[in-house]
Amino acid sequence: MKKINKVRMHEMVSEELKEYIRSNDLKRGDKLPSAETIMKILGVGRSSLREALRYLEATDIVEVVNGKGIYVKETAQYHMSAKINIEDERSALLQLMEVRRALELLAVELAAQRSSEKHQEEMRRYLHEIETTRGHASSIADMKFHQAVYKASGNPILQSIAESVWELFSVFWNAPFGRQEIFQDSFPFHQTLFQAIVEKNPAKAREEFNKMMDSMEQSIKSV
Repeated sequence: MKKINKVRMHEMVSEELKEYIRSNDLKRGDKLPSAETIMKILGVGRSSLREALRYLEATDIVEVVNGKGIYVKETAQYHMSAKINIEDERSALLQLMEVRRALELLAVELAAQRSSEKHQEEMRRYLHEIETTRGHASSIADMKFHQAVYKASGNPILQSIAESVWELFSVFWNAPFGRQEIFQDSFPFHQTLFQAIVEKNPAKAREEFNKMMDSMEQSIKSV
């Protein structure tokens, strides 16, 4: 028997919305039902839907346009993830970790060379959110911090490659093993990584990023 992980309401809502997009073969720019309709169909409250949409926006699957509605933004990444069915969650996370190391190590090195003050301010804002919020909100801020690093790399092709597999990467911020705070020990390395980027020190940025990844890998293996 496998361990049964606790699934939160907003996670179930986000999965239902992805399944709706997939089963109806919706494309970029297509409109989803209204928030009120979704809540009625799924029997959920506004807060659960809001959290689900925030997650789907963070992973670039939908876009919520105030006063207009909910639109499909991208589908390629989760179509890819739907094809990957790995029974062992620990093995899957460790394999994804290898891919993240390869892509993001380059991103942090380039960010330390090319980041602008605007990029740095964006990263600083997300770090503050990670530190001052809890649970899902902190995880979303953490995800946004790493997306900001890719943006700061100044390489749109690298950023595009990362975005194409971001739905797979998002598992790191979506309570692996049912534990929201599993990677909390890696937070200090977010701060030292950011400092290295601000100081324009690529070697230090690589070092701190690897420390972060080592901490996360150890957390995965210890579960």
